[in-house]
Amino acid sequence: MDDKIKKDMVALEFLMKSSATVTKQNVYRILEQLNNILYVCEDNEILETKLTRFSMLAASQLGDMKASEKPGSLKNGEQQFTVAGFFMHLKDDQKSVLLGEIGFPPEQRRLIIPDNLGHPGWVVKNEKPLLLTNTDEHSNFEQILKTARMGSAMYSPLTLNGKFVGQFITASQARNTYDSQDFIIHQTIAKCASLVINEFGWQAMSYTINN
Repeated sequence: MDDKIKKDMVALEFLMKSSATVTKQNVYRILEQLNNILYVCEDNEILETKLTRFSMLAASQLGDMKASEKPGSLKNGEQQFTVAGFFMHLKDDQKSVLLGEIGFPPEQRRLIIPDNLGHPGWVVKNEKPLLLTNTDEHSNFEQILKTARMGSAMYSPLTLNGKFVGQFITASQARNTYDSQDFIIHQTIAKCASLVINEFGWQAMSYTINN
């Protein structure tokens, strides 16, 4: 197992002992699903199918499931929902393309965002993870989703052969959905996704982006 993954597993074990919101049962469930995605191969399973499974895992298991019940978490007309997906970076074109997403409207399939767009742009520039617990506290937050402005978001870098190739984003409409504990797990999911990207290689990624 990759040394970085081992370190993240230790961090997850710490969360199980210290967190009131990330329960031991939930962490075990996440680890089991990560193991299945990494090591259980379906017949002819393509790269985007694998990535979509990571998106589904993050969207279904991370975050405070009762965040929308807290005062101020949702504004008039808003309702809680979650999106997740992989923005793969095309360095030469200075843009990123959305893959393996869930929750985005069909017309945003293969959504393209420029390198200078808001917080995704910050991740591209700095190649570091980013947590926005409440996006209202960040005046430079840029809406990416066509249908709504998200209230809480996490961004985790993806690597191929040790080099930055994109980011995994998960966001929910209710403010304060995600905290530092969710953020640790989110980064672990992104690193596991990076293992899959490394296994398939950039040629498979390029083919996916263009189809």
